[in-house]
Amino acid sequence: MVKAKTGLRMALAGLALLALGACAEVIRNHGYTPSDEDLSAVTVGKDTRESVTAKVGRPSAGGLMADSGWYYVQSRWSHKGARAPQEIDRQVLAISFDARGQVSNIERFGLQDGQVVALSRRVTDTNIKGVGFIQQMMGNFGRFNPGQFIRQGL
Repeated sequence: MVKAKTGLRMALAGLALLALGACAEVIRNHGYTPSDEDLSAVTVGKDTRESVTAKVGRPSAGGLMADSGWYYVQSRWSHKGARAPQEIDRQVLAISFDARGQVSNIERFGLQDGQVVALSRRVTDTNIKGVGFIQQMMGNFGRFNPGQFIRQGL
């Protein structure tokens, strides 16, 4: 009887530790931005895309404006149990180039500098508003000709 109570207590303690461990915060890092030390080697007006590539590397993703600048993005996310992940830090490094391909500006932005951008959705509206599934299915009767499905000249 004493062994059973001890085993039950151990099992409950293990279960409690497991439950607490599942609620622990997990930090995940995504992306890459060069450090300030690495950026100190880049000179505005002197360095080109090739020299920036050699000194700090190319960004991992390109965009529509790849000719005008490079954008390095790094973010930190906090995951806590079953809750949705929350972004706790973001760094965006923008290196701009002029028409000759030389560095014209270097800027760093943080999460506090970001703004919510409203994206427009282009969704085709349907003309079946207020029509249920059964009405749609029943509406197809009489709209097809069975002769279209039978081969002619067999």
